[in-house]
Order: sequence, then structure tokens, then C-alpha cells
Amino acid sequence: MADHWVKLELDVASFDAPRFRPYVERCRAAGIRFTTLAELGDTPEHRCALYELNKECSADIPERGEFYSYEEYAERRFDSAGYDPHGVVLALDGGAWVGMAVTSVHPDFVFNEMTGVRAAYRGRGIAIAMKTLGLAFARERAATTVRTFHHPANTGVIAMNRKLGFVDATF
Repeated sequence: MADHWVKLELDVASFDAPRFRPYVERCRAAGIRFTTLAELGDTPEHRCALYELNKECSADIPERGEFYSYEEYAERRFDSAGYDPHGVVLALDGGAWVGMAVTSVHPDFVFNEMTGVRAAYRGRGIAIAMKTLGLAFARERAATTVRTFHHPANTGVIAMNRKLGFVDATF
């Protein structure tokens, strides 16, 4: 694994949501539907679908290594105290799950666990749209800060987060 992770955080109050709302609207106009795991139904079947999507999207993370088994994933994701299915934003194309932006809620911040889009759907603004909706969730939870970290070679995701207003952090 990387010796130095790029740690980023965003002041939720300073996030310029109207600037990024057009990404959401363009994706919707192109047939992408956004929902949450809570709206869709936090069912065993949907949890398995989220696992498969997360596993596929995580394969592109530099030095990621082997992905968790479903049991490990369920324990880390669904059984954690910070899990809230309202904080799992999904992008759907018809019935196909094409993207996810997953957050967890902590006492002093919201953590962006994973944002991923299937390879065939990248470059359409779906990740920015999902993160914009995820930041609305952070505001609803009265979070003041959203944190995330990335492998330094994951330059595209780092650039996307900086575009949204994330800055270097030392957490």
C-alpha cells in the first residue's frame, strides 16, 4: 500500500452546490436515475448488488489488492456504527447499477468511503453528480466536514475532489 495517502476534507458550508447541480441534471437528462439505498430498499439483495458494484469499481484503485469477501464487506460497511443507507447514493441506468457514492456518519464528520462508476459510464459527470447528492446528505446530517483519502496515484479522483472544493488535510 502507499506510504502516503492524500487526505482531503471539505467544509460543508462552503460547498457550492448550485455550481455542481448541472451535473446532476445532465445525467438525469441522459437517462441516469439517482437514488439511495434507503429509497431503493436496504435489502439483502441490494446489499449484494452494492458489494458487486464496489468490488468492480475498487479494482481500479492503485495497489488495492484483493477485495473483501462479502462477509468482510458486510461487517465493515453495513455493521459499522456510521452506516446509514440514506448516505449510499446510487446511479442507475434502467435497472443497471452504474455508480455509487458511499458515506459514513461519524460524531464530528461524514467520511466519503467510496465513489465509483463502472468503466463504461465514466467521463459523463456521474461521479460528481453522486458526490453532489452525497454532500446534500452531509448537510442534512448537520455535518460540518466531509473527509476522504486516496492513493496518491489515483490522480483523477483526487482532481475531482479538489474541483468540488476538498483541500489537503492532516486528520
